[in-house]
Amino acid sequence: MKCYRKELWFNIPTRRAFVNVTPQVEQCLRDSGITEGLALINAMHITSSVFINDDESGLHQDYEEWLEKLAPHEPVSQYRHNRTGEDNGDAHLKRQIMGREVVVAITNGRLDFGPWEQIFYGEFDGRRRKRALVKIIGE
Repeated sequence: MKCYRKELWFNIPTRRAFVNVTPQVEQCLRDSGITEGLALINAMHITSSVFINDDESGLHQDYEEWLEKLAPHEPVSQYRHNRTGEDNGDAHLKRQIMGREVVVAITNGRLDFGPWEQIFYGEFDGRRRKRALVKIIGE
């Protein structure tokens, strides 16, 4: 069995954003030489996420609006976490909703997706350097 590991680094200039990382993960898969196995992609920060869905701008805007209704950024005083001097209590909740990681099967050297599926890095407290891990295991 082979193992491959790579960190994908991001410096999102805005507080929130969704980044399609499918091309980077596909490059990792090619670099790994693995043709059958599993790929794990996970956010390595507690205010960001990794998820799978459609790469459609209307859906991404729907996510923005939905998440902001569920966990609005302001007023920042509504979150006990922010009493520590932070202003990102909402980002922690958004990450919990969107998830930490995804696992994708690898079949015949390709990510084994359903129709329209893509991998996204979701940032909820940007404006600083963060990373996601790609770990590929298989033959």
